[in-house]
Amino acid sequence: MNAPMTPSPAPLAFARCETGRLHVQVSGAWVGLLPSGALWIEAERTLVCADLHLEKGSAYAARGQLLPPYDTRETLRRLMADVAAWNPARIVFLGDTLHDMGAHSRIDPADAETLGELARGRTLVWVVGNHDPEGPGGLPGEAVDTLTVLSLTLRHDPLPGARPGEVAGHLHPCARVVGQSRSVRRRCFVTDGLRLILPAYGAYAGGLSIRDAAFAGMFSRAPLVGAIGSRRVHAVGFERVRGE
Repeated sequence: MNAPMTPSPAPLAFARCETGRLHVQVSGAWVGLLPSGALWIEAERTLVCADLHLEKGSAYAARGQLLPPYDTRETLRRLMADVAAWNPARIVFLGDTLHDMGAHSRIDPADAETLGELARGRTLVWVVGNHDPEGPGGLPGEAVDTLTVLSLTLRHDPLPGARPGEVAGHLHPCARVVGQSRSVRRRCFVTDGLRLILPAYGAYAGGLSIRDAAFAGMFSRAPLVGAIGSRRVHAVGFERVRGE
């Protein structure tokens, strides 16, 4: 007797938007990929951003590797702009929001106050990551391991194997996209319509090529790449992405 055939996944559903968003359907839920690198779940008025790595600059400075100490302020400035644009009822930090647990003692009081402003009148949720396993500490917000929103499961580190509905960060996806005359390297979203991995939101967060072995086996088919441009998210076929 022949084994039953595995059904083919539904076609990838996406739509471009004049505001620069790229709408995609992930496990039945429509979400917006924003040019800032954040995710907008309109049905729940929820803004999601991954891997802010606040106070990465000060962590490097403590080890003698000097970087301009403005990464936290710049990251929070962009986040405040997203909040002003979308007026979310809930903000979800998708792990590694702090670069390390010592960030609590290094963060400038003005930046801590900005986080307080973000929490006023809305819910602030910290999904814990490998860099900040204790969550926000004395900073505003509640810590969780995962969060369910519609048909989606939000977590920091993507789990192995097929995980329909998973929305994760951790891997800092980037894509080198090849055009007719040149190539560009961009932070990116990546999805096969079943799971979605977000780019790093932090000003000093690096990126890993989606052609890297770390992404192997995560997608049921060649994924759609949401490459972040200066004003919009571009839908790019995986075949246009090269390794590094």
